[in-house]
Amino acid sequence: MKKISLLGATGSIGTQTLQVIKEHADQFKLVAMSVGHNVELARKIMKQFNPKLVSVQDKAAYESLKLEFPKIKFTYGETGLTEVAVFDEANILVNAVLGSVGLYPTLQAIEAKKTIAIANKETLVTAGHLVMEAAKRNKVALLPVDSEHSAIFQSLQGEKEKNIQRLIITASGGSFRDKEREELKHVTVEEALNHPNWSMGAKITVDSATMMNKGLEVIEAHWLFSLPYEKIDCLMHKESIIHSLVEFHDSSIIAQLGTPDMRVPIQYALSYPDRLPLQSANRLNLAEIGKLHFQQLSFERFRCLQFAYEAGKTGGTMPTVLNAANEVTVAAFLSGKITFLEIETLIEKALMDHTAIENPSLSVIQEVDQETRQFVHSLL
Repeated sequence: MKKISLLGATGSIGTQTLQVIKEHADQFKLVAMSVGHNVELARKIMKQFNPKLVSVQDKAAYESLKLEFPKIKFTYGETGLTEVAVFDEANILVNAVLGSVGLYPTLQAIEAKKTIAIANKETLVTAGHLVMEAAKRNKVALLPVDSEHSAIFQSLQGEKEKNIQRLIITASGGSFRDKEREELKHVTVEEALNHPNWSMGAKITVDSATMMNKGLEVIEAHWLFSLPYEKIDCLMHKESIIHSLVEFHDSSIIAQLGTPDMRVPIQYALSYPDRLPLQSANRLNLAEIGKLHFQQLSFERFRCLQFAYEAGKTGGTMPTVLNAANEVTVAAFLSGKITFLEIETLIEKALMDHTAIENPSLSVIQEVDQETRQFVHSLL
């Protein structure tokens, strides 16, 4: 029985993780979780899964729920996230929170020798060097949950790192993949959130439309698979059937295919190194699909992807600035304060304003993160 702590239980990845746990109740048990503002959904989860520890976002919810569920231990805030991450009964942490708030709990969970199933891109983007060094020192497995990184991870099973020629990360193209830049000037939030393939949270869906999501995944892949950026490519694949590919130096390419269903990579991370059946999944029928389409991604069209490559190659604190600026601007777009194209304009200004600091400590990363957010807010 694998016992699971789950950060971000009420989010898109969190709820799908709970579906996997429910389908394999003889294999997995939820013992601790964190939730955000969706207290109603949190109540339903607690009644169904009966975790021993729950962290909520604010003190008011903490005071209310601990009276309502006297057999469950409650905590709250950022301290609560870390308490869930290092909960002594858990042996796997699923990090499914959004944003850089997931970094510190992950580092603490690594020090506590927990296996990490990582769905929080920002943890590796913001401080990949610290996370990977800590995982290596503590001999902790970092298992990717993102469909693209899971595909690469699965394609590399039994292979040697020295034989890798390049990684090819596929991208759906997002909500505006068929629009020219001129057509993006007046797009709405509702249009941005209408993803053609995947059902995801609002922030990730906007990131998919700007292609920042793919840029963050490139940086994440750099850390997870120890490859230079020159060996990581992106390819638009509108059907989202091939989730990513690995090319080897003998010209062979191995890919992982499947219908767009995040429960598959979630379950693989939880069951690894084994595989479990997923009865509720839609089976892939290639004859029914008929054709798969691919095309190059242009930096001129998707400028956020270019920003990510450049920030990653520069290294140091530059990816921290990239991520912090993106979080602030996407939130501003979702609340109607800026236009869609202003997301990339403001991110570029934040990157240009910053001088990268090499090999930053956690405190430096946190300081740069806050400074960047303040800078972008001043532009708003």
